[in-house]
Amino acid sequence: MPEKITVVGSINMDMVTSTGRMPEQGETILGEDFSVIPGGKGANQAVAAAKLGADVHFIGRVGSDVFGGRLITHMEEQGVSAEYLEQVPNESSGTASIILAEQDNRIIVVPGANNAVTPEVAAAHEDVIADSDILLLQLEIPVESVTKAAELAAAHGTTVILNPAPVQHLPKALLDNVDYFTPNEHELLHLFQNEADPSIYRSRCIMTKGADGVLFTQDNKEKHIPGYPVEPVDTTGAGDTFNGALAAALTRQYPLADACRWANAAAALSVQKIGAQGGMPGRQDVDVFLNSR
Repeated sequence: MPEKITVVGSINMDMVTSTGRMPEQGETILGEDFSVIPGGKGANQAVAAAKLGADVHFIGRVGSDVFGGRLITHMEEQGVSAEYLEQVPNESSGTASIILAEQDNRIIVVPGANNAVTPEVAAAHEDVIADSDILLLQLEIPVESVTKAAELAAAHGTTVILNPAPVQHLPKALLDNVDYFTPNEHELLHLFQNEADPSIYRSRCIMTKGADGVLFTQDNKEKHIPGYPVEPVDTTGAGDTFNGALAAALTRQYPLADACRWANAAAALSVQKIGAQGGMPGRQDVDVFLNSR
């Protein structure tokens, strides 16, 4: 039976517009395509891990609007347990407005029901977190809820992975309970610039560098795992794919370098299709891709 990953996090409906170039301030341009696709950093990472064969449980909240029921059904269809994904009365589901242009993206997130993932919600599911091998967290729900979830995981010996995005100040109570941080270069700079002694956390960082792969420290030495050059179609969700794949690989007891290499491959495959979740690969896809390299 696959090892268990629990995600406490956000789930959104992504509204994606593709266009030839980004509009200037105050400018109206014509787009080329529009799609409504399930997303949210928490949901994306959960789906990525599930597609790669992990046993994934998702703790979150959606609204009572038309998107809410669709999001719950979608998670179940993707192989994620949605037993702990509930609708909030009189609240809208989280949304993300995404513009794709020039092999880049711009994103505006409205949290909606994601703000209802309170510390009390995390505490109510302590048994689920305790029974997990890995707890995967992000920052699109209230930081106090993330802190509570990490505290519960640490108390029960569950490994905690935190993807510190969107970047914000993190309390020491959260930092101290995280086993692996997965920031990008910008997030790493912001994460530790106000820390008195960032070195105590830096050893737990796996910094993603997009197509350039990842950097991490092991045995007091910085190690670089190269990425895989591909022609990107949509980079939305590449980081989420990496995080879900990293969690899946670590549950299989992959050494850290191998886990990063495997997650790099999953992320490279993901950017070759439209949509954060649409391009997420299966385990066999990643293995075949790596074997071809």
